[in-house]
Amino acid sequence: MASILIVAHAPLASSLLAVAQHVYPDCSRTLASVDVEAAAGLEAAEAQVRGAMAALGAADVLILADVFGATPCNAALAAADGLHSRVVAGVNVPMLWRTLCYAEGTLEDLVSRAVAGATQGVMQVSVPRRQNQPNSSVGHDPVTHSHQQ
Repeated sequence: MASILIVAHAPLASSLLAVAQHVYPDCSRTLASVDVEAAAGLEAAEAQVRGAMAALGAADVLILADVFGATPCNAALAAADGLHSRVVAGVNVPMLWRTLCYAEGTLEDLVSRAVAGATQGVMQVSVPRRQNQPNSSVGHDPVTHSHQQ
């Protein structure tokens, strides 16, 4: 079973961890986060990631990073180099929840689930118009408004 590490610009990683623990309260032993502060350099961020990976104590670690090419993701890639770990960039709540649903799977399975959760969780939604409501609340309706002079 792989552990999951969220690495993101502060305070996103710890916020996502809190959301995960709200829905999956028993996930704490296999899930951790690293908030990378704005002033942190790559070396300091990499050291944070390495420390968090060691604290998880798992042979396999899936790292969910926020933005590809940004310091948190670059630090995650550097820390994962040579280890049995994978980095997936673009972390969002559906991605995180999907990986937690299938946390018993292999590392490669978790990578696939993470990408599927992220892409399937993003969609355009529209709010249906309630019946008997005008198309627009903006404008002038001479039937309902009278002007006296």
